[in-house]
Amino acid sequence: KTTAANVGGGIPSASAASMSRMITVSPVSRPFSSLTVSRPRMDNMRVFADISASTVKTLRDKTGVGMMQCKKALAESDGDLAKAEEYLRNKGIAGAQKKAGRVAAEGAIVSYIHAGSRLGVLIEVNCETDFVSRGEAFKELAESFAMQVAANPDVEYVNVDDADPEYVARETEVIKNMEDLKTKPENIREQITAGRVAKLVKEKALLEQAYIMDPTKTVNEAVVEAIGKLGENIKIRRFHKFILGEGVEKKVGDLAKEVEEQTAAMKAEAEKKKEEEPKVEAAKVEEEKTEDKPKVAVSPKMVKELRDKTGAGMMDCKKALAASNNNLQEAEDFLRKKGIAGAAKKAGRTAAEGLVVEYIHPGSRMGVLLELNCETDFVARGEKFTELANNLAMQVAANPDVEYVSVDEIDPEVREREIQIEMGREDLANKPENIRSQIVQGRVDKIFNERALLEQDYIMDPSRKVGQIIKESVATIGENIVVRRFMKFKLGEGIEKKEENFADEVAAQMGSS
Repeated sequence: KTTAANVGGGIPSASAASMSRMITVSPVSRPFSSLTVSRPRMDNMRVFADISASTVKTLRDKTGVGMMQCKKALAESDGDLAKAEEYLRNKGIAGAQKKAGRVAAEGAIVSYIHAGSRLGVLIEVNCETDFVSRGEAFKELAESFAMQVAANPDVEYVNVDDADPEYVARETEVIKNMEDLKTKPENIREQITAGRVAKLVKEKALLEQAYIMDPTKTVNEAVVEAIGKLGENIKIRRFHKFILGEGVEKKVGDLAKEVEEQTAAMKAEAEKKKEEEPKVEAAKVEEEKTEDKPKVAVSPKMVKELRDKTGAGMMDCKKALAASNNNLQEAEDFLRKKGIAGAAKKAGRTAAEGLVVEYIHPGSRMGVLLELNCETDFVARGEKFTELANNLAMQVAANPDVEYVSVDEIDPEVREREIQIEMGREDLANKPENIRSQIVQGRVDKIFNERALLEQDYIMDPSRKVGQIIKESVATIGENIVVRRFMKFKLGEGIEKKEENFADEVAAQMGSS
């Protein structure tokens, strides 16, 4: 390549830079008339410049593709509309935007759990038919989007339109009053502010991120291409991300010390079990003998005293006192042998370690993301804890009405509204006020117990509640265990679905291919 200084013939300085990109010369300078000009790039630039806005509009109306993509296609096709349309079709882009208005209520719920189970993502990706959702191409696409969410820590929503208006307004106000903008004219300041806010909003939008499978395009462009290739509208509807222990004040400890403490505790527990085996056998024999005996009356006062000493639940204490003929010490031993005593006392300790786990129901039409916390990474890596976490994720999927972890999470306003609804029922109109209040309280408790995970019958042992299983696990493992949160997605919930004949769907797909 050459510069204006090399070229004979007196090239004006204003065109020197452009000529340096267009003219190829040998190492020896020659007169301008003998230079060989490399024209492809210059010709391409001329074609690009010569493309009229009306031609771009015509191609956009025919294909539904974006302006810049249409312009590029026309440039590559020397301005020929038919060739440009074919170019876009070969790229899998033509017609994609036209499909974007169609209802997409099928698809898949997929998940991504990062190595170490400290980060998890649940995502719903929709298409129009079950036929496409079962294909490998769609599954791979959905899985890549789940991984994309995990790879972009700042992403909070799917589209820029999903940004919280309050957040946008707040950021606009902050940026507008920055020191570097105070001296700018008002109109310039507004433009700069709008640009900076738009940049911030885009950084949090999934569709605006560089696609991890091909960083030369955005996630949105990957979706558009997939629409063109699969022939159906495709939408990333929603996603949810859990990062283990986020928001929990964590106690920084020495891992080596943790391991040492846990090992010592396990050793002590094993020795204690060995010593107590004869006592347990004797207790079993005694329990069998007492089964035929009449039930022992247990006073609430003794139950409270045993609860205060052991931290066990009310019904566990009552059962222990009945089995021990109201002997407090024997009742405490009974609870200890059952692995219940002391479990609730551990509940006050910080649990910021643990696992983020998922459960995807066969067919990918329902998915659950769950965070289960414990106190140390040592316990979190254990088989018992992992099994418990996976079972609890499955439990959430098995209970369609579950919305909360505990009844304590229920909004008092929601509870009060339910009370008012129950109070107004006709079957209670003639009841005395005190009786009516008791019945309403019982009904409302039942409603909310059905929505709380800890109140459900455990799927692995329906004779016990989930809350009881957690408590027993605390006693067995020796650390506080907390179900911190969960998220459940059901495919297409809330979307008005178009009913079609499956055979027609298949025929339509086969015809389009």
